This record gives sequence, C-alpha cells and structure tokens, in this order.
Amino acid sequence: MKKTLLLLLLLTISCKQETSLPTENSAQKDLSLKYAKGFTISEVNGHKLISVNQPWANAEITFRYLIVNSDNAQSVDENSEAYDAVISSPTRQIVVTSTTHIPALEMLGIADQLVGFPGSDYISSEYTRNRIDQGKVKELGVNEGINTEVLLEISPDLIISFGVDGTNKSMETIRRAGIPVIYNGDWVEDSPLAKAEWIKFFGAIFNKERLADSLFNDIEKNYLEAKEIASKVDKKPTIMSGALHKDVWYLPSGSSPEAQFLKDANVDYLWEDTEGQGSLSLSFETVFEKAQNADIWLSPSYYRSLEDLEAANSHYVEFKPFIEKKVFSFSNTVGKQGGVLYYELGVSRPDLVLKDIIKICHPELLTSYEPFFFKVLD
Repeated sequence: MKKTLLLLLLLTISCKQETSLPTENSAQKDLSLKYAKGFTISEVNGHKLISVNQPWANAEITFRYLIVNSDNAQSVDENSEAYDAVISSPTRQIVVTSTTHIPALEMLGIADQLVGFPGSDYISSEYTRNRIDQGKVKELGVNEGINTEVLLEISPDLIISFGVDGTNKSMETIRRAGIPVIYNGDWVEDSPLAKAEWIKFFGAIFNKERLADSLFNDIEKNYLEAKEIASKVDKKPTIMSGALHKDVWYLPSGSSPEAQFLKDANVDYLWEDTEGQGSLSLSFETVFEKAQNADIWLSPSYYRSLEDLEAANSHYVEFKPFIEKKVFSFSNTVGKQGGVLYYELGVSRPDLVLKDIIKICHPELLTSYEPFFFKVLD
C-alpha cells in the first residue's frame, strides 16, 4: 500500500496526471543490444521497460523501470508495485550524478534538462560548464551524501545515479520523498563498446532511441575501422601501464576494458594473459622485472610530468620508456576546473581512446589524426 501511495505521489509530481500501467502478463518485445550486458530494453504494450541487472559489480538485484508516455494517461493500478520506478515521459528537469552521464545528455540534445549535479567542479564540458556558471545547474554536494534540501527544492522529474555496492542512503531518502531514482551501471561492463552502448539506456528514457542508435552506430563504426587498420601491422610494441600507490603497483588485468583497448590496438601488453576484475596489485620488483625494457608506458596513474614521476619514486627513471620519454597519459587533458576529460568522455567515445593508443603505438598509422586524450609527458 505504501509503495502504491509513493508511486501515486511520484506520478503527480512528474506529470500531474495518472497513467495506465501494463500488467505482468502484458505482451513484451525485447529490443536488441550488441554489446552491453548490464541492461535490457523491452516494449510492453506501448510502454518501455528498462531492466538494469548489473547496477554495480557482483550485484544480486535487478531494477525494473517503466517509462510511460504521458499521452496515454488513464489510471494507476496495483501493477505499479512491480516496478522500482515509473517515469512519465517526456521529462523536464533531471539530475545525473556521474560525469560519464554528461556526454550522453549532450549528444542526445537534452543537456538543457540538467538542473543539478554533485561535484560539478569535475565537469569538463564547456557547454555544461557555461550552464553551471549561469546558475542553471545547482551544486548538490557529493554522490554519497547529496544535499537533499537543495535537491527537493529543485524537485527534478528524475535522478540518474550509480551505485558501488547498493548502500547509498541519499538515494533511498530521495526515492522515499517521491523522486524516482534510476541506476546506471555502464562502468561495470567488460568492454569499451559495451560501455558506450549505454547511450541507448539514455535514449530509451528520453524518447531519443533513433538518435541514440545512430550515434552508437557511428562510434562503433569508427572503433572497428580503427581496429581493422591496427590489425595489419607486423611490429607490436611492448606496453606497460599503471604506477605505484602506497607500495602497490596497480595496472589493468588482461581481461579488463582497458586491456581490451590495447588488444584492439594490436600491441603487446605485458600482462595481457592475466585475468580478474579491475586492476592487478603487484610489487615494484615484479613490474620492474617484466617491464624494465618496455617500449611504451601508458597511463602512469595521475602523474602529469616526468619530474612528478621521478619525485614520487626515483626508481621510475630506470624504466626504458622513462629514459626515452615515451610515457603517455590523459591526465593533462583537463577542463576549466581541472576535471580530467578522459573520465568524463572516454566511456562515451571509445573510438577516440582507441585511435589515441593506435597513434601512440603505431605512429605510421592514422596519419592525419592527433591524439585527443593522451599526451606525452614532458
């Protein structure tokens, strides 16, 4: 009964009218996805059902979100309890909580709906930064402790969040207040193209399916064309990655999305045969023994110069890529407030990331291309 009342309140806030919902036995048609495994999109009697089955790593829960066209408004019935949120479309005001969500909004032409964001200093996009500077996007604190007072004051139609382990108390408070919360799990996907395909998740929410499909198809085409070009090279440079943090060297496992970029760039990643979620945790000695004579060093943590690297650990200077100044990082490509652009745009544009790596590792290829994210450290 409480859930029914909450959904009634939600729909009153979102669209000021009531909406007919499909039953569990309604005809359902799944819409195809090429790479993404963390969500599905279905058509249910003219409505859209988004199921997120990987909202965070090792999640044992599936969220079901119903997107209802307000033009079909009739009545709310007991079947609304079968969904974690019911969103009336079109929306007018939204809040997102990760910088990775910003490019999707901008590419789909709905960035003007953004009215709040936690940690807005991290946003690099010039367009959205201008809206922040104009006071059109409110600062909401941090994702784990959103300023609910400000949030309730702006009263968005929807919040798109992300979860690390499902214990975000702020989101539970917001949901109980009658504002629908949807979890995005793009970061859990195991390949670059799978992550990028989550633009279709946004497309379904905002009735921009055709545009989302078109945008993703272009990104996929660019990515696969670059991969094909790289596949024809004979010489594969050896690649090392990561750096020390408190005496532990973190670097991508061979089954990670980061390693997939290296595989598709046709290089010899020295840890390509390893498996595991996330990063490997190794000692300096283990890395040095294997990578001392690597050809290229990619993504040396957050360091922005060779001087910074040497200051952090004098032994870094003993690696061949350091000596030959072949250390490349995305840390120096930042926005107005210092936010690293790679963390914002890299998920949506894996084609640019792959082209960067190909250009660095096979400079004879992509002759007219200039790396977008990665720069050599001075």
